[in-house]
Amino acid sequence: MGHRLLGVPCLLLRTTGRRSGKTRTSALVYARDGDDYVVVASLGGSDRPPAWLHNVRAEPHVGVQIERRRFPAVATVVDRDEPDHPRLWRLVNEVNRGRYDGYQAKTSRPIPVVRLTPAGA
Repeated sequence: MGHRLLGVPCLLLRTTGRRSGKTRTSALVYARDGDDYVVVASLGGSDRPPAWLHNVRAEPHVGVQIERRRFPAVATVVDRDEPDHPRLWRLVNEVNRGRYDGYQAKTSRPIPVVRLTPAGA
């Protein structure tokens, strides 16, 4: 599996469907924050959040794959009103070449970031 999409680093996030219980996989741009990974629940600036965000709110134990490396992680939603949000947003927005600022401008929905902490870290 490739590691870059549209020239930016991507990971695969595996969540458990909150209603179906089935494994769902999403390819997401990420940034590093120490040992953690940071992704954005933007859905391209849609007024509704991506399904994977609902899944991680219901079950924060997720799977992450970067290139061939797979590991369990715990997802923590960082909403826009939390102190870490601006710093984490800047990290991943820079990696994604400013696209997330454009997505946020398209919607009044506050777009959260999600911190993925490798299990055992």
